[in-house]
Amino acid sequence: MASRLPRGLRVEAPIHLLFISTTTEPTISHPRVLIVAEEGSSATIVESYESLYPDIYFTNAVTEVVIGQGASIEHYRLQQESERAYHIGSTRVRQERDSRYKSLAVSLGSDLARHTLEVTLAGEGIETTIDGLYVVTGRQHIDNYTSLDHQYPDSRSQQVYKGILDGRSRAVFNGKVFVREGALRTDARQLNKNLMLSAEATVDTKPQLEILADDVRCAHGATVGQLEGDELFYLASRGIAPEKARALLTFGFAEDVIAKIGIASVRERLDRAVLDKLHQNPEVE
Repeated sequence: MASRLPRGLRVEAPIHLLFISTTTEPTISHPRVLIVAEEGSSATIVESYESLYPDIYFTNAVTEVVIGQGASIEHYRLQQESERAYHIGSTRVRQERDSRYKSLAVSLGSDLARHTLEVTLAGEGIETTIDGLYVVTGRQHIDNYTSLDHQYPDSRSQQVYKGILDGRSRAVFNGKVFVREGALRTDARQLNKNLMLSAEATVDTKPQLEILADDVRCAHGATVGQLEGDELFYLASRGIAPEKARALLTFGFAEDVIAKIGIASVRERLDRAVLDKLHQNPEVE
């Protein structure tokens, strides 16, 4: 599937690309998306992967995004496939001078899933924001790899990925920021935070910086932890039952990412999907 935004075109309504598996037999699909935003154009893209039945299948998806000078793309990638399925996704983005790219990737489904996001900042004055949320339970495994390649001066990038793990699930985050020689005054921030709801869940996190230029501002970090006892105690002291307190804190952790979605209907749907997956209800009686 290919989509081209002509020069100067600003699409107000979101463009929804919906890939639904309807099979009850083991199958493989290879969806491919190409988005070309010419100079000064803008659009919001919602890319969704879902299934009608909880069966085994394999999705091998590739998305390419080319953003011209001064163009702007807002891109939401939602993976909510069968928890018996396998999903391998690759998103490659190239940005030209003064362009804007905002990405938010959510992974809730699949038994085994991996998403690779590679962004090349091929010009000056570029702004890039990539956020992510993954929620895994049972024996699910999710792998996220991100790469931001700053090739020219005066570009800015920021990424925040959050994970919630329960059961015997496992998550891997590997984020890398390259600052090429001559890419002066680069400002790059990277953070991965993980909330462990089970002692048997496992996460491997590896944020990285590779800097070949002077006069830059770069930072990276990662956290792995459980719900804070002080926070649970505070809510309990206000008469909130322990299970509802845990639900509120978990919801707040995920909502920090979901709230960045600029489409109300998508936000509301993801709020409910995350709570249903964790079998939690933050509503306090």
